[in-house]
Amino acid sequence: MKKALKNIWNWVDDRGGLSELVKPLTTHLVPPGSKWNYVWGSATLSCLIIQVVTGIALAFLYQPSADVAYQSLQYIENQAFLGSFIRGLHNWGASGMVLLMGMHMIRVYLFAAYKYPREMSWITGVVLMALTIVMAFTGQLLRWDDNGVWSSVVAAEQMGRIPLIGDSIAHFLMGGENINGETLNRFFSLHVFVIPALLFSFVSYHLFLVFRNGISEPPKVGRYLNPKTYRNWYENMLKEKGVPFFPNAIWRDAVFSALVLIVLVFIAWFVGAPELVGEPDLTNVKVDPKPDWYFTWIFAIFALMPRDIGSYVIMLGPVLTITVLLAVPFLSKGGERSPLKRPWAIGAVAFLIITICGLWYIGDVEPWHPKFDAEPLSEYTTVPEAKPSVQRGINVFNTAGCLYCHKINDQGGIRGPNLTNVQNRLTKEQIIIRIVNGAENMPAYGGSLSKEELEDVVDFLLKDKKGSNPNN
Repeated sequence: MKKALKNIWNWVDDRGGLSELVKPLTTHLVPPGSKWNYVWGSATLSCLIIQVVTGIALAFLYQPSADVAYQSLQYIENQAFLGSFIRGLHNWGASGMVLLMGMHMIRVYLFAAYKYPREMSWITGVVLMALTIVMAFTGQLLRWDDNGVWSSVVAAEQMGRIPLIGDSIAHFLMGGENINGETLNRFFSLHVFVIPALLFSFVSYHLFLVFRNGISEPPKVGRYLNPKTYRNWYENMLKEKGVPFFPNAIWRDAVFSALVLIVLVFIAWFVGAPELVGEPDLTNVKVDPKPDWYFTWIFAIFALMPRDIGSYVIMLGPVLTITVLLAVPFLSKGGERSPLKRPWAIGAVAFLIITICGLWYIGDVEPWHPKFDAEPLSEYTTVPEAKPSVQRGINVFNTAGCLYCHKINDQGGIRGPNLTNVQNRLTKEQIIIRIVNGAENMPAYGGSLSKEELEDVVDFLLKDKKGSNPNN
């Protein structure tokens, strides 16, 4: 039996070259001291594998059609064998992947592992981070419930604020002027085909670079990196002190990845995926859309930034962020790598973490209202002799905090646009969408206004033009 199996292996290996694929893994040397702080990358890769496996399982049952997508998710959640668990594992796997990738990049930055000759490893890592974020964003809409759809509308509206190209980007994302079945088809194609293809391509190249250039040795105070001599020093160091990746080092990656899997399985089983919040309805005033937790801090930025600069922040913010990240390895090619000698690096990471956590908290307690001392609108001077719904709409405008941001007939705040004669700029449907969903730096009021209150405030905003009879 043993001889037969050996013959089969020799036949397959001779024609398929499997040993040539495995051999680099078994002979690859890593620097001594590359221990538990080096496991973040492999754990991120493990989460990607989880996403692929669970995504394929979900794809067998999910129907990317606007008419039945929500029902197919209900079937997965409530009837399919292990459907709820698989959906939960897919959801929390995405969270784990985002979190672990962030930890991996922080470790690389603090250890200055982006320096020569690993500049391309850092660049491909930045691309992978961006692709992961896009992947997570497209997945949110595929839930095709009120929360997922409205959150995507928020994103599209923010994209629409980009000067010159914003409308084109929003139109491309939405597949038209409003969210529809074409939107779902586009997001499904991006989530299932386009983004995964790019992810696998860059992951493969990233791993190739890891094997080609090796992983960086743990930084040591006083050990300077000289690009002219580093490669020879690194190769000699590996020959003298290096340890085989398999089995001497890989066990840490395996143990930590297994721990991550156990945690994700536990959360998926006992917590599950986010609850489906009803079929998508753009007229639904009860929805309070919130993005997934890793996007919440971005929402807070939109809420807090001054309106006058909002469009420029949306346009330039991502471009500058990506540009700075890509430029990091070129700003410092050699020199000291130890974080103890680079306190500014520690400070930058600490500032980033504190800022994101603070913004996340602000975004999580949305709806957010500015604290202005605006005087309530006068129901008599604003719309004299108005019909009852308009009078009630004025009261809603005052009590819901609308006047803290918006001005009407020189009364109210200045943070948001002037709503005097807003009926000349927006239709009833557009006003409803903006109130329910929020727009630009405006919070969503769908969860805080009743249907009757919404109708009343819309009646008030749509009152006849100045000088006409408000009772008509």
